[in-house]
Amino acid sequence: MQIKISAKHGHLSEGMQEFIQEKAQKLLHYFQRLMMIEVVVDQREEEFVVEFLVSAEHKHDFVASERHKDMYAAVDLVLDKLERQVRRYKEKIQDHRRTPSTGEVAGAPPAAETGEQ
Repeated sequence: MQIKISAKHGHLSEGMQEFIQEKAQKLLHYFQRLMMIEVVVDQREEEFVVEFLVSAEHKHDFVASERHKDMYAAVDLVLDKLERQVRRYKEKIQDHRRTPSTGEVAGAPPAAETGEQ
């Protein structure tokens, strides 16, 4: 997984970049199929705008942004949003595979029993 960190209207210290990388790595605990995470930190006047663009397999993207006066707090808030999105997506995929098809729910016999091929 790649992590790209960029800053607009300012500079991020090594410590800030390491903090963001460590936090971004935690998203892999929720969903292993993440391909790339792009982080854009924009410093506007007295607040930070942190935006995460997360690309997963099968062309599914997650986007979240947050603004706060403290950059560390903004990163934590945006990651909370992303964790919810990723969890919801993963549950949706897993539930989709476990639920029976519409025909089975309605009581229709499977295609093998009707002689269709």
